[in-house]
Amino acid sequence: MSDVEFHSAVARLHREGVVGRRQADRMRAVFDDLWSSIRRVPPLDAVALRARRLVGLHPLTAADALQLAAACVAARDDPRRLPFVCLDEQLAEAARREGFQVLP
Repeated sequence: MSDVEFHSAVARLHREGVVGRRQADRMRAVFDDLWSSIRRVPPLDAVALRARRLVGLHPLTAADALQLAAACVAARDDPRRLPFVCLDEQLAEAARREGFQVLP
């Protein structure tokens, strides 16, 4: 999940009244703290090429394919090297089929 996706989801939950302002602020603060400690892969041609392959193999949106492709690049094309953290079941299934251990 990208930081934009997370902040979008929290904003939606707040707009829909699922979480209050204080809870949304706390969720963002915890996420931002975690986000600062993870390794991120910038958009590169290698990521785009892998994403093109992934959309042909799995029913993924372009954004989800880019996310999974970035994980492939970060894992140096060996999905056993890194876990894949995901709450979206369609993306999680694609990651599993690519060989990643999906968390949670």
